[in-house]
Amino acid sequence: MSDPAHRGGAPVGYLSELAPVEAGAVLYLRLWCDGAEARTQVWSDFARHLGPAQGRHALGAFESLCDLCARHGRRPLMRHHVSCKCLGADESCFATFIGYASAGQREDAMLLAMTLVRPDMAMSLTGLAQEVGFALRKMTLADRRTAPVPPRHSLH
Repeated sequence: MSDPAHRGGAPVGYLSELAPVEAGAVLYLRLWCDGAEARTQVWSDFARHLGPAQGRHALGAFESLCDLCARHGRRPLMRHHVSCKCLGADESCFATFIGYASAGQREDAMLLAMTLVRPDMAMSLTGLAQEVGFALRKMTLADRRTAPVPPRHSLH
């Protein structure tokens, strides 16, 4: 039997197959985990699309969401490289989770949250996902031309 963590990185599709909110969630997760310079890009995107105050609030929610996943995750989330076109299994789960939360489907989001983190942290994670999802939805609606788009180049 293969290691469950490796299965989390198994390609299950392509970023281009996701709706903008879900694609943005994956892209920003990848960027956030890619280091300080990439985190600056996340802040820049949030501030540009939402304004400084709302961008800061959304960034705080996103930072807390990522922190909860890292500190209370059932296991580390596997991610593909920022420029990869593929969508990994864990990334797909994360994207769907954010999508459900942003659409107000709290029960479905809670079920997915429990696959990402300990059950006692699922409600907190879902609340943060709803804030992040609403921000991503607003970013998408505010300016479709500059909304988060999956990268076009792949290193795979």
